[in-house]
Amino acid sequence: MRFIGIIPARYASTRFPGKPLATLAGSTVIERVYRQASKVLDHVFVATDDERIFTHVTDFGGKAVMTSSQHRSGTDRCREAYERCGVEADVVINIQGDEPFIREEQIRSLMQCFPTDIATLVQPFDDDTTIEELKNPNVVKVALSKVDMHALYFSRSVIPFLRDSAPETWASRQQYFRHIGMYAYSVDVLRQITTLPQGDLEKAESLEQLRWLENGYRIKVAISPYRSIGIDTPADLEAAEQYAIREGL
Repeated sequence: MRFIGIIPARYASTRFPGKPLATLAGSTVIERVYRQASKVLDHVFVATDDERIFTHVTDFGGKAVMTSSQHRSGTDRCREAYERCGVEADVVINIQGDEPFIREEQIRSLMQCFPTDIATLVQPFDDDTTIEELKNPNVVKVALSKVDMHALYFSRSVIPFLRDSAPETWASRQQYFRHIGMYAYSVDVLRQITTLPQGDLEKAESLEQLRWLENGYRIKVAISPYRSIGIDTPADLEAAEQYAIREGL
């Protein structure tokens, strides 16, 4: 199958304006993401609505596509970028532009899920995870089918709820999974899901993947042992800088 990587990247951000162009251990965040993805994929494009990001990507030798500033999500931006990039593919991989240490193995795991409608990644919670972390609404949990490893549901709440156990013991009694926000879509499915209206489940949890489940699309899940390192704030950037120095990246 033919794969293409698209990295949505916006300049405007409430918590960290200009994040893609922030410097991290000698390179910008977006350049690090681009170079990591390019180790696996022959075709990688940054999809942006900002001329500064576009110019920066082309200056370091990358490929970029200008897209609308009106998109509701990175998925919508991926579709426009794919339609405009001039490369034919069977699968589009949506790579988060704020995860500069994305691993080659994570991208390959997504690729190995196909053929399917949509694929994504999860990471198992450790047995000693606290109930506070499990309950954190910013950490999205996923319930999986055992037979074919498809997502049954995504939630900001703890799923499943263990009725007959004390919450402090849940992580040791049940395998919970944390969602890693990377997606891959067959091109036909990407075109379909970007035309769907918001559903009730998506509105309730503010998770776009629930729109796809609610409309009957299947999301294949691959388990990754690696926790993603995302950058949402300047404090996250500082922590990532220390991680890069420590790991020699």
